[in-house]
Amino acid sequence: MAFLPILRLAVLIASTVFAIIVLGLSAHLTSLSEEFLGGYFVFAAMAIASAALTILTLPAMVGIDFIRRGAFTSMVLVELIWVFVLWVLWIAAAGLTAQEQQTVFGEGNSCNYVNTDLATACHEFSAIEAFSFLTWIALMGYNITLLVYALIGANRGNKTWTSSVGDGLLTPRGEAVPVTPMSTGGGYSNAAPSMQYPPQQQPQWTGQSTHTPMTAQV
Repeated sequence: MAFLPILRLAVLIASTVFAIIVLGLSAHLTSLSEEFLGGYFVFAAMAIASAALTILTLPAMVGIDFIRRGAFTSMVLVELIWVFVLWVLWIAAAGLTAQEQQTVFGEGNSCNYVNTDLATACHEFSAIEAFSFLTWIALMGYNITLLVYALIGANRGNKTWTSSVGDGLLTPRGEAVPVTPMSTGGGYSNAAPSMQYPPQQQPQWTGQSTHTPMTAQV
């Protein structure tokens, strides 16, 4: 069960890094559009909002899980809902960026402009779109994987929805069977231990016969 916690950590860290990149690119693109166009693009505002929410929440989820196990933010149900909300925001940002790029620069544009600001803005369009799609794919893939693990664990009788990812979602409910050392070989066996008699019921051997010898009658 080490796969799921490792996948969770890798996806949340990667998504946070992508969000930082998108936030920087979107903020710079917004400053350029405010300077030269007197306004901002809707997709840039969406990307900034998605990146800000990702940066504020995903590192907090990882940090709280390390500091305190069983916290509210570490519950599988809470994580499923919030990650779902995030990847929906990211796919919306990616779709809006792709649509706006075709409208402004045309399809298949190579961004070969003499004006450096225009060329920079064109490249930032493409970078925001690419990292938004990557973040969406990563979060959606983890969200679906976590949901499948949670459903299988719940089917096995575990309280998966209120547990954390590291609690073993697929471990069947039940107590472990105690093992006892074998009498020979130094191994372990699940067999029941040998029967023990109470002290008052243990057979005694005195070394003397209880038979009364027969005497001859003359």
